[in-house]
Amino acid sequence: MRITGRARLFAIIGDPVGVVRSPEWWNAEFARAGMDAAFLPVEVAAGDLAVAWRGLMRIRNLDGVVLTMPHKQAVVPLLAALGPMARLAGAVNTVRRRADGGWEGEMFDGEGFVAGLRAAGHEPAGMRALQVGCGGAGRAIAFALARAGVASLALSDVAPGRAGALAAAVAAAFPGCAVATGLADPAGHGLVVNATPLGLRPGDAVPVDPGRLSPGQVVADVIPKPERTPLLDAAAAAGCDTVSGRAMFEGQARLAAAFLGLAELGG
Repeated sequence: MRITGRARLFAIIGDPVGVVRSPEWWNAEFARAGMDAAFLPVEVAAGDLAVAWRGLMRIRNLDGVVLTMPHKQAVVPLLAALGPMARLAGAVNTVRRRADGGWEGEMFDGEGFVAGLRAAGHEPAGMRALQVGCGGAGRAIAFALARAGVASLALSDVAPGRAGALAAAVAAAFPGCAVATGLADPAGHGLVVNATPLGLRPGDAVPVDPGRLSPGQVVADVIPKPERTPLLDAAAAAGCDTVSGRAMFEGQARLAAAFLGLAELGG
């Protein structure tokens, strides 16, 4: 990959940022496409986002930013405009510079997650789904699963009121989907989704009781690294089909590239 003084810059902002796959994927795609561009990891603590954002937005050759934990919701008030999925989810994972100089955000985690499920051979339509985790990515995934036609969606989160608020929003947007809240019990669900950060760090708890998993269930994780989390290992041992965070990442990366005007990437 040849980088010159005319290179266009893209970045991912998160904390921690060392676990993300984005720089590897984007820079490999830039090289494949022969583009003079680079994608950089930028680690910014949660409390420093507003200050860091003001500086980043003044970099004139910065054309796009990807947001990961914990910034997907915090960035929303810093933007000039939101796309339809970002408005629905109240969270953003990709931001582009508009012609007028303002910055517009959209959310592709949910649609990318569904695309990853389908690429792995699992159609969510008609499934009974349990989702654990209702934060930034979790909100987008819940709306996308409802849009994809799951028969029912059970939501669980350790933060008081978070699952209930999301359930109400999803039910209002997709009244044909039966949405409920409760314990993170995977029994009886065809699809089990981990949308929490559990699995990022060694020693993390497993988000559901592995003893309640059964053969034939589909267990999907959003964690990008490690690709094989303790949850997915336990699910495989229980006879479940598993879908790693890589599937979601690749699905949303292609959608994000198109949003940034780089539709030639990920082909």
